[in-house]
Amino acid sequence: MAGRITALVMPKWGLEMREGRVAGWLVEEGARLEVGTPVIDVETDKISNAVEAPDPGLLRRKVARDGEMLPVKALLGVLAEADVPDAEVDAFVAAYEVPPADDAGEDEGPAYAWAEVDGIRVRYARRGPPAGVPVLFLHGYGGDLGNWLFNLDAVAAVAPVIALDLPGHGQSDARLPGASLADFAAFVAAFLAKIGVDRVHVVGHSMGGAIGAQLALDHPARVVSLALIDAAGLGAEINGDYTGGFARATSRRELKPVVEQLFADPTLASRRMVEDLLRYKRVDGVGALLDALQGTLFPNGRQADTPGLRLGESDAPLLVVWGAQDRVIPAAHAAQAPRRALVEVLQGAGHMAMMEKPGEVNTLLKRHIGA
Repeated sequence: MAGRITALVMPKWGLEMREGRVAGWLVEEGARLEVGTPVIDVETDKISNAVEAPDPGLLRRKVARDGEMLPVKALLGVLAEADVPDAEVDAFVAAYEVPPADDAGEDEGPAYAWAEVDGIRVRYARRGPPAGVPVLFLHGYGGDLGNWLFNLDAVAAVAPVIALDLPGHGQSDARLPGASLADFAAFVAAFLAKIGVDRVHVVGHSMGGAIGAQLALDHPARVVSLALIDAAGLGAEINGDYTGGFARATSRRELKPVVEQLFADPTLASRRMVEDLLRYKRVDGVGALLDALQGTLFPNGRQADTPGLRLGESDAPLLVVWGAQDRVIPAAHAAQAPRRALVEVLQGAGHMAMMEKPGEVNTLLKRHIGA
């Protein structure tokens, strides 16, 4: 019976998500769905997003109710073709049980690991199959590995993944290996050596994209392929009001309008997101290191270095993804990528394209890595 029916379930977005609230259905029962069709909006304590159809079919049952708080893997709805009898659908709903949170297939091992590299302790996470070339995710300025909450599990379905809190970010030590892109690239290479990984597919967002480009130039044997998402390093222009405002903000009132610039839809800058960023910024040493990074990488509202423009020297396959409404780094920089790059500009997304258009970004990443 299960082979004829697809369960639409509460997703697990990020390593710490345990439940989500149903914000509203986007389609009616009986609607024909294709893979990737947005079906239902779900809110977490960090962000809201649409759950997409995992398979084609008809939406035969809405099980979850608007406003309901449900655990990860809870049944939201049922997809099946018209030739599946109603009684079979009803029996599937009645028999469905939410897998336990510690189900062996859900989380293998601890959520996070730690490594000390050149005297700096950094947090990272590993997911996915044990074999294959890992995909290394590098976040941007002021971010952390949680920026990939919509992407890690999707990519881990086809390859091992590693997500890192860069030095001075997230829960890693509030220390820098140096403030230049070359310093960070050398640190990432040393980190990979520390955890016993020789080669990776690199996925970098914003500053993390520039670090990934620098890694491909300075340590080419480490980089199998490179995917840049709204990346720094492909042009000189950058929104200095954002980088400077982020470094200077000390209150929610100051930080919220800055964070809103990250998204095409400013309402995605949730209260929890702003509070988490304020908590990070209040860690001893973080203010000084953000100032140091901004002064070195983005002085006077310009990008000091553009390693992405030198990627013609690299043989690594290159994917460039940009949000068309990016207000931090102009989407026009995508056209400045090397001619061999596959370039995709996504409408309706800003600087956080991997969070705003996760389905499209994940499809592009899996295709790029598989190729």
